[in-house]
Amino acid sequence: MEELNRLSVEEFKEVKKSPIVIVLDNVRSLNNVGSAFRTSDAFLIEKIFLCGITGRPPHKEIQKTALGATQSVAWDYLPTTLEAIEQLKSAGYQICSFEQVDQSMMLDKFVPNNEAKFALVFGNEVFGVEEEVIKNSDHVIEIPQLGTKHSLNISVTMGIAIWDFVVKMGILKK
Repeated sequence: MEELNRLSVEEFKEVKKSPIVIVLDNVRSLNNVGSAFRTSDAFLIEKIFLCGITGRPPHKEIQKTALGATQSVAWDYLPTTLEAIEQLKSAGYQICSFEQVDQSMMLDKFVPNNEAKFALVFGNEVFGVEEEVIKNSDHVIEIPQLGTKHSLNISVTMGIAIWDFVVKMGILKK
């Protein structure tokens, strides 16, 4: 760990986090939940909100993909995603749902305010982000895709989205 310049779990909990939280809206795959934890650990995400049917630690299928990140990344469970959105909005977060809808903005065109805090919402693997959550989002963002398939696995979407925000917000330079 020292040679790789990695933080211990204790150091991770103490270090200043990125001003980003992740919201999982009824994500059914426990492997995708584990990936959310692992990706969130990699980019110092503040917290993950697990909502609705989204699985929660401890669970062996989450652990298999998270590789211990459930110990480092803070998380909370709420029965509905709308509850999480309302809580985050009242705490000053801008809500960014990742979904393919009419009037969505392409990720490469979205420029986050470096002074803002963001909640990135990722939806169910089949049904996407709930319509009511989309209506209550400040931004709906889509990842441009060029092939015949017009959907990405949620873990891939999270990785692309979080990386894009971290780079655009200058977090890697801090």
